[in-house]
Amino acid sequence: MNTTDAGDAGPAGTMVYAENVHKSFGQLDVLNGVDLTVRPGEVCCVIGPSGSGKSTFLRCVNHLEKINGGRIWVDGALVGYREHGGKLHELPAREVAAQRRSIGMVFQRFNLFPHMTALANVTEAPLRVRRQPRTDVRERALALLERVGLAGKADAYPGQLSGGQQQRVAIARALAMQPKLMLFDEPTSALDPELVGEVLDVMRDLARDGMTMIVVTHEIGFAREVGDSLIFMDGGVVVEAGAPRQVLADPRHERTRSFLSKVL
Repeated sequence: MNTTDAGDAGPAGTMVYAENVHKSFGQLDVLNGVDLTVRPGEVCCVIGPSGSGKSTFLRCVNHLEKINGGRIWVDGALVGYREHGGKLHELPAREVAAQRRSIGMVFQRFNLFPHMTALANVTEAPLRVRRQPRTDVRERALALLERVGLAGKADAYPGQLSGGQQQRVAIARALAMQPKLMLFDEPTSALDPELVGEVLDVMRDLARDGMTMIVVTHEIGFAREVGDSLIFMDGGVVVEAGAPRQVLADPRHERTRSFLSKVL
């Protein structure tokens, strides 16, 4: 595991700080030195072609994937590792799980428990992981379902919900753990086009409330409207980064221009 000269705590004033992150699967290099800074309350949107490393990087932020080099800090804490004697040592699974509790993640596929109601899906983690009082958890879960527009679906099972509704339950489930950071991995890519808007509306609401978010997305309009920063990735590196409107209207790099000409 490669190390840097930085200390165990990330730079002050950052929620996510990634430095020279590398990740490979066997002989396939997927991330080739990714640097990224996300400040508290910022919405960072990540775009790029399939296979560019976007989703892999997102999974590295909460240590669902182990990095092969570099470092990632979330809210000042080194993710997945501790430094000792100038080397990084992986944290025990229990400590990694504790770090993940404050990082919500919403996947392309909703990953709801099919045998549980929407309400039960939202209450499961706070009850089992945080061991919070059932009455408090239920009250907060109902409020979250109302927030995502599903107040009337608490007793519905995933199979009785549309894809957009299932994804909104997944967002409520992530929020139930009261995270400081939300990661969205192409949250609308598995939805029928007419259902995309209802999920993006919930994400807009989270942004207005100041939730720090990293959003891997193909929704360029959302990135332009809601994003505070826009990252274009290709070949496992950040090719271009900046304010969304600037990057989309006047990209500096030819690779960015080529990609945007195909998706805009």
